[in-house]
Amino acid sequence: MLAALRHRSQLLAAALRRGIPCCCALCGCGAASVLCPDCRQRYLAPPGAIARCFQCAMRLPAGAGASLCGNCLRRPPAFDATLVVTDYEAPLAQLVLDLKFGAQLALAPLFGSLLAQAMRRQPRAAWPAMLAPVPLGRQRLVERGFNQALEIGRTLARELVLPLQARLLERSRDTAPQTLLAPGERRANLRQAFRVPPDNLGRVRGEHVGIVDDVITTGVTVDEVAATLKRAGAARVTCLAFARTPRR
Repeated sequence: MLAALRHRSQLLAAALRRGIPCCCALCGCGAASVLCPDCRQRYLAPPGAIARCFQCAMRLPAGAGASLCGNCLRRPPAFDATLVVTDYEAPLAQLVLDLKFGAQLALAPLFGSLLAQAMRRQPRAAWPAMLAPVPLGRQRLVERGFNQALEIGRTLARELVLPLQARLLERSRDTAPQTLLAPGERRANLRQAFRVPPDNLGRVRGEHVGIVDDVITTGVTVDEVAATLKRAGAARVTCLAFARTPRR
């Protein structure tokens, strides 16, 4: 199933390169790419237009003059930095849902490419040495047929010329979907849910690892992944996601 979905996505990309008309994923108008120029300009904020916390990428008040939000100052997460493209809000939030639950794999390269553009605006010294997708549980992977974080990571790794370690991390156990749990239950649900296989410990020790996901909601998942990597000896962890759910 995954091979078929990926093949369909590759065919779409090839068609676009040949100039065959396509429809914008948001407005439905004819476009030469998955997202038309008008929608890019309308819904994707220009680089630097939104002030964000350096560590968790939550929005900061305009003119705050700070690099960290109050939450990260009070309770620093296990990860060291976060880079996102946009907030998880309509209409772009629908693209995340279309990828994750609608198997619209043509959106994964779009997310990866936009993330790569954002990373290129960062100093080269801030780049991770490798990328690793947030792993899915076995049952979730069987049901969905693909890991959206891995699909985004493929394009991101290719455009940044960074190694993608698809199996650097694995799930120790299947967990309940975070979206079905109350905020107070989410951390317990994921506690010790990830592990670095013994064969990969040498790859992690002393390295800067970038963990890739589609969206960061509460940050509990990436925090647990980062804590797992730090326990395995990672020197630094950066989170890379297409969208970030804003605090209400």
